[in-house]
Amino acid sequence: MDQKAKTLPNAGINPNVSVDCVIFGFDFEELKVLLIQRKEGPDQDLAREGRWALPGNLIRDDESLDTAAGRVLGELTGLERIYLQQFQAFGNPDRVRRQADAEWLHYMREQPNARVITVAYFSLVKLHGFEPQPRSFARNVAWFPIDEVPDLAFDHNEIVESGLLALQRILRQRPIGFELLPRKFTLGQLQRLYEAILRRPLDKRNFRKKMLKKDILVALDEKQQGVPHKPAQYYRFDKQKYAEWEEKNLDADFDVVPV
Repeated sequence: MDQKAKTLPNAGINPNVSVDCVIFGFDFEELKVLLIQRKEGPDQDLAREGRWALPGNLIRDDESLDTAAGRVLGELTGLERIYLQQFQAFGNPDRVRRQADAEWLHYMREQPNARVITVAYFSLVKLHGFEPQPRSFARNVAWFPIDEVPDLAFDHNEIVESGLLALQRILRQRPIGFELLPRKFTLGQLQRLYEAILRRPLDKRNFRKKMLKKDILVALDEKQQGVPHKPAQYYRFDKQKYAEWEEKNLDADFDVVPV
């Protein structure tokens, strides 16, 4: 193939290590994953439908894994200081299982036959006011509900599922779900977030009782407006109170739902 894109020069790029990012968002109803539609073919023919995939890239020789993941997120989202959590490495020798994936590697990579081990991260992004835009390595970008993720490139479906399991596990240890909510939210919205991540319904009374008992929420002198039901009160997450709670409960997990 004599018309490769060669988007990544050999100099300074590690051909054997990459990072892939599972970017989660929440729209008050569903947990979603941000995917890119990759460019296919040497002529970037728009008539040829690209496979959906996780945003990722090879790492540079002069950057750490965390820095590389932050770079990939920044290139796609334009956002900085996003919650980022490394959760697993993927290195099976049969990661390239489809001919289409092999062809894409020949189009995009200087060393398309190199075995690549990817270190996976998940990140949490507030959806409100955020509109991702396609970057140089993607022809399209879109949010997909977690239960409607299509057949992805390489082993990316496995990475998404593992990322969700990691998110569920850490949610029981620390209140990271607040990274997906705006500054103010209702208890109902907070419960729906936990249900969307854990993928099961929670008892309303028990959830609210346990969450309020942690004493990390601050009730605001403000309620919903223009809703067809009784307006609910808004709350905000108090990071300082959580730090104090954590200091007093060094050996305790932040679990607000029954196993």
